[in-house]
Amino acid sequence: MRRLLIFDHLSSALHSLRANRTRSFLTTLGITIGIASVTTILTLAAGVANSVNHQIDDIGGNIAVVRPGVSSSTVPSIVRPISPQQYSTSTLDEQDITMINAVDPKLAVAPIMTVDGTLKARNGNVSNGMVVATTPSFIKTTPLAMQDGDFIADDSPAQSAIIGWKMAIDLFGTDSPLGQNFELRKQTFTVVGVLKKIKNPINFNNIDFDSSIIIPFESGKKFHSGRSQIQQINVVAPDSQTLQTAVPKIEAVLDANHGERDFAVISGNAIAEPTNTMFNVLARIMAAIAVVSLVVGGIGIMNIMLVSVAERTREIGIRKAVGASNINIVWQFLIESLIISLTGGLIGVIIGLAVAYLLGLFFLFTPIITLETILVAGGLSLIVGIIFGIYPALRAASKDPIESLRHYR
Repeated sequence: MRRLLIFDHLSSALHSLRANRTRSFLTTLGITIGIASVTTILTLAAGVANSVNHQIDDIGGNIAVVRPGVSSSTVPSIVRPISPQQYSTSTLDEQDITMINAVDPKLAVAPIMTVDGTLKARNGNVSNGMVVATTPSFIKTTPLAMQDGDFIADDSPAQSAIIGWKMAIDLFGTDSPLGQNFELRKQTFTVVGVLKKIKNPINFNNIDFDSSIIIPFESGKKFHSGRSQIQQINVVAPDSQTLQTAVPKIEAVLDANHGERDFAVISGNAIAEPTNTMFNVLARIMAAIAVVSLVVGGIGIMNIMLVSVAERTREIGIRKAVGASNINIVWQFLIESLIISLTGGLIGVIIGLAVAYLLGLFFLFTPIITLETILVAGGLSLIVGIIFGIYPALRAASKDPIESLRHYR
């Protein structure tokens, strides 16, 4: 009997919504927009996290990074993004590189030092261009591929430069600028290699290599008065066992060199934590803003339900007169509210996923659909339908049957 009543409530709700198609559509639209926004944001955030983790896996998971300015190597202490001020006072130096190399000759060790400045070429200028100073071992620690030319080598001229394809177009107007020159802080460099376009510019190095230039480490030091300002040291081992053995030794030699733990040695998926955490925080902030539109949509549901209750006062009186209980009336209107919110939620999820994949094509990474995203979207739809539908349902149930029967349309 109770099951038949539910079908009766569903039929009544659908009839009421069809009778007011435009009003129902506009109310559903408010929920759709909110759920679509939340779905898009969460799907993109999951895609970013998956992309960075895949980069770690592409190197075999046998990578560790040393970062400055962190007092502890535990994950909670390294998830805070490192500011430029910390970079400018980096505690890492060339002796650290030498000592890490001495831990195990099988390790590939590469420093990262950035240089800022205006890049000048015959066909254009790029202000605040990203220039990375590193060693030939860097190509072993980061999945980069060459489009033209070769990566810097030990015998490369000091003024050699490797350029990303997008930077090449911005600076030279072509993606094949081999042999062309550019100037940085009155120093002239020659392009000897062009990096192949990267599928995803987001990476654990926090550098967009498509829009960057790579120069030899010794050349980079000249822009810092001969001193090294190392932002990160990448360490890659031939296998995971070698890395696990090497990490404690690296921490020990750096402790001896620094005298205190003013650095962090991070390995495995923890390397991606700072990048993932930053995007997750941004995603949560944007999702919170999107929830505001859900509240507006919920208010729309409450409004249309209150109007529906007022219009169907006589119907409520008739139902009560033939034996409908207050709980039956509550379920009748609550189911109508849930149909609106869940329909909007379903359409919103579909639209949100479509928008996420379109944006993924633009940003060159693949959004990821997770069970958590679907559950959050569905849960929000359900909660909105209940919260904003319960008051009109209770108001309908509280109506006096005799007074309701006196109501004429």
